[in-house]
Amino acid sequence: MTQQTKNDLIRHFRKSYLRAGKAEKSRILDTIVASTEYSRKHAIALLRGPSGSKKKAVRKRPSRYAHLYNTLKQVWAASNFLCGKRLKPFLPTLIKNLKHHREIKLSKDDEVLLLNISAATIDRLLRPARKELTFKGRATTKPGTLLKHQIPIRTFADWSEDEPGFLEVDLVAHCGDSTRGEYINTLNMTDVATGWTVSTAFMGRSERFCVTAIDEVRPLLPFPIQGIDSDNGGEFINAHLKRYCERQHITFTRARPYKKNDSAHIEQKNWDVVRKMIGYGRFDTYEQLDILKRIEGLLAFYQNYFQPSQKLISKTRIGAKVTKKYDTAQTPVQRLLARKDTPKHIKKRLRETSRQLNPVSLLRDITQLVQELYDTLPK
Repeated sequence: MTQQTKNDLIRHFRKSYLRAGKAEKSRILDTIVASTEYSRKHAIALLRGPSGSKKKAVRKRPSRYAHLYNTLKQVWAASNFLCGKRLKPFLPTLIKNLKHHREIKLSKDDEVLLLNISAATIDRLLRPARKELTFKGRATTKPGTLLKHQIPIRTFADWSEDEPGFLEVDLVAHCGDSTRGEYINTLNMTDVATGWTVSTAFMGRSERFCVTAIDEVRPLLPFPIQGIDSDNGGEFINAHLKRYCERQHITFTRARPYKKNDSAHIEQKNWDVVRKMIGYGRFDTYEQLDILKRIEGLLAFYQNYFQPSQKLISKTRIGAKVTKKYDTAQTPVQRLLARKDTPKHIKKRLRETSRQLNPVSLLRDITQLVQELYDTLPK
């Protein structure tokens, strides 16, 4: 019997099978199995329909978290819409902070319930409210050939320091859809060990201004700079930055050309800190520069105190399959507080600042300044 004949036989008996009783269904199955040599289970699957599967059962029992949906959505918004795996371990700290600043009201029973929610349930409950925004901007990195042979290459695999102070750096261009003329750039710096991220804006792409910007953000770091790793752009690969690092006893390395994974930490922060919050508009005036500096000053507090992230622990390849393991999501502040080598006075300062900061208030101020920034653009 050909496959076409078998398919015709299934189609012929399908309606009769779906309407038949138990005895009649058994007789039809006996006929089909004898004719086609299909197994009984396979014949049943074919007779039930094209997919051979029953309709998915609809959950009738209401979720015990349903009455907490609005509160969860408020907490989620305060975290700047984190995914469940990053939000779940940060919930105790975030809820405590929001209650302290009277941003949310929760009974003891509801708080216990919310703290016991799983990451998967968070994502499932918030699925209707989640919206994805995708943007694509211009890359403005131009190779700097001067002194390149004097600056050693460091790849992602080589960057294994577990000590705070080794930073990946990059420039983010606020040029809009054109790189013509002079425009504002943001210097973004992130610490590999803790994820601590700071940024500052300056006009143009001057080599000297880039060095000045590094000096400007150094007081915002709770640890000394020990190493800087950059891409191959001319704003970094130059004599000014090389001499600066030598004077300050800072290790200066660079990534391989056209290998973005060598700078994976900072590439991720370019999106999460700058693009996600500020966007892709063109900013090229000193009025806009002043607003950008204020935004990035607030972002440093919000990012480092209220944005937990996961770090890759291990990566195992078995054939074509790669299995990655990550640690529990923590904020940069939590990572610093957990370290034994963090000085006590630094830990005390971080805890005091953490108690004073209100994530909802920070987000409001950032959103207001971003709106003010875009109001300065030509209509």
